[in-house]
Amino acid sequence: MPKRVLVTRAPHQASALADQLRAHGLEPVLIPTIDIAPPTSYCALDAALACLPTYHWLLFTSTNAVDSFFQRAKKEVVILSGAKDLLLPTSCRIAAIGPATARALESFGTKPDLIPPQAVAESLAAALLPHALQPDGSPTRFLLPRAQDARNTLETALRAANADLTIAPVYRNIIPPSSIAAIKTLFSTPATYPDAITFTSSSTAANLLALLEAADLTLPPEILRISIGPITSDTLRDLGLLPHGEASSATIPSLVEKVVQALQTPSTLLEG
Repeated sequence: MPKRVLVTRAPHQASALADQLRAHGLEPVLIPTIDIAPPTSYCALDAALACLPTYHWLLFTSTNAVDSFFQRAKKEVVILSGAKDLLLPTSCRIAAIGPATARALESFGTKPDLIPPQAVAESLAAALLPHALQPDGSPTRFLLPRAQDARNTLETALRAANADLTIAPVYRNIIPPSSIAAIKTLFSTPATYPDAITFTSSSTAANLLALLEAADLTLPPEILRISIGPITSDTLRDLGLLPHGEASSATIPSLVEKVVQALQTPSTLLEG
């Protein structure tokens, strides 16, 4: 009987992970602990779009930010000018936090000018700091379309370097209410427990615990917890759940590789 792996990603992002798990003979169990919704207000984004040529850099820290930005931007362009396509100013450089975000940009016909060595905010901040000021010493203007509630690592670093940063919420993460019943069924008896759980962001970890709490359940300690990267691992630790494995890079293939490895070896915990 194949080992079962709980996939907690948003519905529109779960299929790639599920397919790769199946390719390794594993059975994915798809119950999203996160979904994507519009921000409570588009005011900051719409104001930024109206003066897009004034920005020196556009910063993207997730594929969701890319998709949400371009969908809103194209809608606003059509409304304001009747144009069918959004054309980014040639003077505006693009930064992507990692390869997946870069591929999302390419799907909209845009190639990033900068990708940091590691797909984490700390690495992106370090790569951007040399660009915080213009040659004449004036502040570089950065536009950061991102989740409504997000880590402030990039914001703190750039503002400390005297850059001019505009944050524009383009989406927000929500907990799918429909997942409560599915989580309750999955964790109601050891016979239905998954063998492992994949966590692809801090939100998937925190939201799983929130869904379990709503179902009046707790996470069984014997289920393997596999994280996509150090930030998500730190969140698990903050929640009192040491990860059993962490992907070597923040990619789906690396995550699947770590899941396979963890299921084949004795259970260990990654200390903080």
